[in-house]
Amino acid sequence: MNIYSISDLHLSFTTSPDPDNWNAIEYKPMSDLDERWTDHAQEIYNNWLQTVDKNDIVLVPGDISWSMRLDQMQCDVQYLAMLTGHIVAVQGNHDYWWQSISRTREAMPPNIQLIQNDHVRFGELAICGSRGWLCPNGSFFKEEDQKIYNRELIRMENSLKSAAGAKEIIAMMHYMPTNEKHEYSGFVELFLKYGVKAVVYGHLHARACRYSLPESLWGINFYLVSADYLGFKPQLICSR
Repeated sequence: MNIYSISDLHLSFTTSPDPDNWNAIEYKPMSDLDERWTDHAQEIYNNWLQTVDKNDIVLVPGDISWSMRLDQMQCDVQYLAMLTGHIVAVQGNHDYWWQSISRTREAMPPNIQLIQNDHVRFGELAICGSRGWLCPNGSFFKEEDQKIYNRELIRMENSLKSAAGAKEIIAMMHYMPTNEKHEYSGFVELFLKYGVKAVVYGHLHARACRYSLPESLWGINFYLVSADYLGFKPQLICSR
């Protein structure tokens, strides 16, 4: 079993996806923002199926769909259902469709599990996570961000606490778990407290990727897995 990760799928289908005829599918083109995103959903699909086996796990730390409401993302859900492996996801800052966790889970296909204040277990491995937020002392951190930051720390600790007894924990966050200066944060403190050895995160794109964390810091392995950063191919995190 391999564990992969890729974030920021930014799906936006308005018609049902058809892998045999991508040209007939209607969606919001991400290439309007950056030409590297041209036909990105097709590229992710092809790379995913070539990489991920049905028994593998894929961690998706947020920004799954542009939909504003759950009832608007039916075509995106159809796309997700076509992907191989067991998908585990947390919410991103653009996932406005993710509201009531019970209704959101009911709308997901069988191959997807969502984390919110809890975890997903695969044998002795626990997958934990939360959306995260901007961290204090960062260039864009404002006074009003402190409340959200504190709330996300609580959600992360709830998730980590729920995994008591697991021999290994991988954590997911949408936001990078530090500020752009890579200063120690409340998230890092929680990772060390609960013995997290690997963290995957997304959110950073284009030139912002230069702020990514070193691959190893504080004894933790960090992985930036934004789709465009990875060339739209899931990255191998580890094997079991």
